[in-house]
Amino acid sequence: MSRAPGRYAVVIEDDEGIRSLICAILDRAGLDVIATANGLDGLAAVQRCDPVVITVDIRMPGMDGIETTRRLRAVSDALIVVLSASGAERDVTASIESGADVFMVKPFRPRDLRRHVEARLRSLSDG
Repeated sequence: MSRAPGRYAVVIEDDEGIRSLICAILDRAGLDVIATANGLDGLAAVQRCDPVVITVDIRMPGMDGIETTRRLRAVSDALIVVLSASGAERDVTASIESGADVFMVKPFRPRDLRRHVEARLRSLSDG
């Protein structure tokens, strides 16, 4: 996929290995990726670059993914994908109610994340 100028993704994930994997997936989707390890840094990155896609880990030290998502949704209309090791219904519900568009359970299939991102990019191109 060709790189669209100025199309950013922000990855908010405290686990370095998972963060690297998500960054690689989003880079291959043609996005410029900014990686952060916590909610506050992720929120600051979103405010700087106005991304089209944001991924958020639900369990992070400091501000958790639910509060991070709530704050992100207040400042961004990007696709927000919450990633969690837990598929508990309370986590899914809290994520969606806080503003997430997609909830994925870790370990996730990289191609599934890529499909969500590509669908978002198509909708931006059509609109």
